[in-house]
Order: sequence, then structure tokens, then C-alpha cells
Amino acid sequence: MHWLSNKIIKHKIAVLIAFVIATILSVVLAKGVVVNYDLMKYLPSNAPSTTALEIMDKAFDTAPPNLRILIKDVTIPEALDYKDKISKVPGVKEINWLDDSANLDEPIEIMDKKTLDTWYKDNNALFSAYLDSENLKASLSEIKSIIGENGAMSGDAVSTSAAQEASGSEVNTMMLFIVPLILFILLITTSSWFEPILFLTAIGVAILINNGTNIIFDDVSFITQTSSSILQLAVSMDYSIFLLHRFAEYRAEGENVKDAMAKAMAKSFSSILASGMTTILGFAALIFMKFGLGPDMGVVLGKGIVFSLLSVMFLLPVMTVFTYKIIDKTHHRSFVPSFTGLGKLVPKLFLPVIILVTLLIVPSFLAQQHNTFLYGNAVMTGDETSDVWKDTNEIDTLYGKSNQLVLLIPSDDIGSQIELTSDLKKLPEVTSITGYTETVGSAIPMEYIPTDVLNKLVTNGYSRLIIDTNTDQESDHAFEVVTKIREISKEHYGDQYYLAGGSVNVYDMKETVTADNKVVTVISILGIGLIIMLTFRSLSIPIILILAIESSIWINLSVPYFAGSGLAYIGFMIINSVQLGATVDYAILFANRYMENRRVLGKRDAISATISNTTASILTSASILSVSGIILGTISSNGVIGELGMLIGRGAALSAVMVLFFLPGLLYFGDFLIRKSTVGAGFITKKQQEAD
Repeated sequence: MHWLSNKIIKHKIAVLIAFVIATILSVVLAKGVVVNYDLMKYLPSNAPSTTALEIMDKAFDTAPPNLRILIKDVTIPEALDYKDKISKVPGVKEINWLDDSANLDEPIEIMDKKTLDTWYKDNNALFSAYLDSENLKASLSEIKSIIGENGAMSGDAVSTSAAQEASGSEVNTMMLFIVPLILFILLITTSSWFEPILFLTAIGVAILINNGTNIIFDDVSFITQTSSSILQLAVSMDYSIFLLHRFAEYRAEGENVKDAMAKAMAKSFSSILASGMTTILGFAALIFMKFGLGPDMGVVLGKGIVFSLLSVMFLLPVMTVFTYKIIDKTHHRSFVPSFTGLGKLVPKLFLPVIILVTLLIVPSFLAQQHNTFLYGNAVMTGDETSDVWKDTNEIDTLYGKSNQLVLLIPSDDIGSQIELTSDLKKLPEVTSITGYTETVGSAIPMEYIPTDVLNKLVTNGYSRLIIDTNTDQESDHAFEVVTKIREISKEHYGDQYYLAGGSVNVYDMKETVTADNKVVTVISILGIGLIIMLTFRSLSIPIILILAIESSIWINLSVPYFAGSGLAYIGFMIINSVQLGATVDYAILFANRYMENRRVLGKRDAISATISNTTASILTSASILSVSGIILGTISSNGVIGELGMLIGRGAALSAVMVLFFLPGLLYFGDFLIRKSTVGAGFITKKQQEAD
């Protein structure tokens, strides 16, 4: 590593130019990165709902409805006029209303009440439409201008548009809060007013390069796009601190600037790389998810840490050598206390803390598995202050919950379709069915039906049924209805049917991500455990360190259960890897310094010394990650991102507490086991202490 360090310092101008060019190029490329806002696109290709959508896309021009439009106080002719105007809005591929499910030549008094109330109730008209995913904002804006203040809109199209509008501006707002707070934390925990500027610049460049290189992907999810920069900033700041602390130590020993930096790079490389690898492995575990959001986040976040490592090991040394005079001129005394008192206090609390944590982790482990989980777009609508929530609530209040499913069946057997429709109507949750036999009737031959009408109902050998149900899109009840419809369809058509729609997608998503969670957890624990084992050359230390962090994860994830609130399963699953990968560094730092102290001190004194040595660094790292997570959770209007941020913020704080109070007791009582299971532990014995 010494030769590489010297090469970097020798060619510092070339290194600086290379990073400047890469940064400028990345800023330009980042503008071309496509952001995907549809979580359902991440379902596996072999999921039943994915197959259904593929067949539907080939057979029909439209997908399941994604928009409900309410217009109040209108007559039927006025409603039909609104329908005609909305149908002409660019992006509106299909719009359905009462005239598609019933014959409007009949008086409404003799219409099927269940069907009528689905579309027209108390002079209020409710339309169902499908909007193309491109230019959603423009399409919804034009529809809003048509329906005016007298109307309301809800559905996945509205939620997606709101997410699109908020994500970009919210990231900038978050950074406006996060960067000054991180700068403040660094200013009081470093010895120079200028060093934090170098830290933020090095990681900032890595973030810009990471964002620009996302152009290699077809798209990235909005969750990844919104959270990756903030997580990369918060998680990788430690690497810069490690390097410049070493640099300051060598300069204090009398080394000149270039030699001090070369030695600092060589000496800190292994610890920085080990720290980075545990984080990368935590993120990389997400790649093994079948649900595509995991690989999307895992690759982008892992790539970000790689760029952070490169920036710290190449760019930061060069910038430091160029600006060391400014560092010297802005030197200030340390504002961080010695934490000697804490080092004396913690050993007195070994037993009480271990007993308390033991009593907490069992119910916490069980509670976090029994949270009320949300899987789909329901968690993204924001709180009661958002326009999306207000419109959704208004429509649901007037018409009740509505959840539309689309069923494709072979079109060559009208008799079976009539029987199927009859059986589906017997389900109490089914409020109406729009299909060929319902809209046109079985008596009229298809060749006599206008092509534009027929193509909405029958084409390419498939007949399409739009099934309206009165359930939420996501609930156990909705999933039961999906199962019943699949069972009835199978009775009539075997495997020759395809069911799609919001509930179907979420149901398949639930099945996929639930199975993924075990895989992700096991892989992240084994991968990080292996890195710790190789770093310490120990069989027991990985178990002890991971137990400390996993305990904090279980407590963190049990909070929603005991608070009686729901939890997005995506956040639940991702935090297992992110919190472990991002905060196990605190435990590694603590254990590493304990091993050093234990070679010259007894185990109790070694614990006290280690707490004094490491508390400042651990609190600095945890504060940065915790503040970043809380701001992410507070500012984001998207439920998934907001929950993930709060989990990360709370998790970082809990991990720090566990490392400073619970881990010392584990190391103390496990001292004998560590000594026996660690290669070259070199712990000082009582006889050696007495001899000294």
C-alpha cells in the first residue's frame, strides 16, 4: 500500500483533474437517469400477476384502472359529457362509467341497484380510468381543470404523480437540513474548522459520481433515488475521519506533510476497507431478493460506498496536501469530553444492563415479527394533511372502498363466461362486472358489434372482465377476495385465466418479499460475520458483535408493534441489512480497541479505557446517521421513505447505546471464550499484571 500512497501523492494534480472531470460528467449524466415510481414493476417475472399483465398488454391497449374520478351533483347526461371530455385528455387510455355496465336506455329505477350505486349515487358520478404512466402530472392537471373544485381524484396514478412531484424537491430540502447539521457535528468533534469541509467535499463528490453512474441502469426506483445520497453521506463519513485522524497523528510525530499522508493512507487502508466491506455486504445482501427493489437499492448503495472509499483514499489525500496550511490555521481545541467518567460507570452496570437487554430482546424479537405490515402503495399516500389523502377519503366516504380487478379468459365460450360472471356476482364483495356478456349481451353476435366497442371487451382471443369490489386494495379481506376469484376462475377455465389489478399485485408482492426477508437476513449476517471473523481472526467475536447489533435491530423494529402502528414491509426488510451493515462498524471499532487495551490491561480496566477511547467516535458516527435518518423520515411525504428514515435514525441511536452499554458486558463475561477462540489474542494475564 505504501507504493500506491506515494504514487497518489506524487501525481496529485492528475488525480484531482480526474475527479473533477468525473464529477462534471456525472452531474450531466445524472439528468438522464430514469426514475421508476411503480413498485409493482419489481415483482418477479414468474409472479402470476406479472404474467397476467404481460398477457393483458399484448391483448389489450390498456391495463387495470389506476384512477378514480368523482364529480359531484351532476345528471347522467352531464356525467356522460364529462366522460367524453376526460377521454380526450392525452394519456387517458380508457375511462369507464355506468354506461359500460348497464343499458342507459332503461330508467335508472329498474337498473340493478348494486351496479348503479357503484357508478352513480346521490347525483354523484364516479368514473374509473387508466392513465398512461408517462406525463402523469400533465394528464392529471388537465383532468383537474375539467372537473374543477367540484371533483376529486384518487388511485395509484395520483399517488405515483405525488411521489414524482415530491421526491426531487424533497431531496434538496433534506440536504439543506442535513448538511449543516452534519457540519455542526463535525466542527465540534474535529480539531480544525476546515477539516469538515474536506470531509463533505470528498463524500459529496462520491455521491455525485454514484448518481451519475446510475445511467447504466434502465431505471432506478424512487425509493433508491431519494434515500441513496443521504444514506451514502451518513454512512461513509467515517472513512474520511479515520484517514485525517491518522494524518494528524503522523504530523504530530514530526513527519512532513507528504510523508505523513502517505503513511496515514497505508496505515488506515485496512481499517477503512474493513469498515467499508461490512457496509457493502449489508447492502449487497439486498441483491439476493427476488423482489426487484432489493437489487435496485443494493447495487446503487453498494456502488456508492465503493465510490466513497475511492474518493477517501484518492481524492481526500490530494485535497488535504493542497490545503494543509488552511487546516493548520483553523486548528481549534477539542470540544469533546474525555468520557473517563462513563468508562468508570459502565463496568458497574454490566449485570443490570445484560439482564435488562435479555428481558427486552425476547419480546422484541417476537413483536417485530408480528407487526401489521403494509406491502403496496397504500403506505405511500401520506398523512391526513395531504391532498391525496383528502381526495381519497372523500371518494371512499361517498362510495365506499373500491378495488378494481381485471380478469382475462378465453373468448370462444360465451356459455362459460356467463356462468363465470354469475358465480363471481355471488361474491358479496363484487359490486359490478363490466364485460362482453354484461355490456353487450350474449344474444348479439360479435360481428355486429362496433370495432371500437368490441376491442375494449374482446380481442386477440381473450375476453376481459373488469371486476369492481368494495375492499381496500390492501388488506387480508382483499387478499381473500383475490383467492376466491382465482378459485372460481380455475373451476371454469383451469389454468387458462389471468387475473391482474392492485390487490393481485400486492398479494404477489407480499408472498415474494416475505420469503425474501429470511434470505436477506441470513446472507447479511453470514457475510458480515465472515468479514469480522477474518478481521479479528476469531470465532467468538463475530457472534458477540452481531448479537449486540441484532438486538438493537429487534428493539427498533418492535417499536411500531408496541405503538400499535402499521409498518411498510419494505422498510422492515431493508433495515435489517442497512442497520446491520451501517452500524456494526461501531461494534468493530469498540472490539478492536478493546483487543489492543486487553493486551496491556486487565479486562475491567480494558473496558473502561476502551469506552474512553471510542465513545467520541461512536457518538459522532451515530449522530450523523441518526440525524440524517430522522430528517429523511420527517421531511419525506412518502410513507415508505419516511418510515425507512425513522427506522434508520432510531436504529443508529439504539446501536450506539447497545455498543456502549451492552457490548462491554458481553466482552467482559466472554473474555475467556474470546481468548481461547482468537488467533494471537495476546491478552495479559493476572500473573503478568502482578509482575508488572
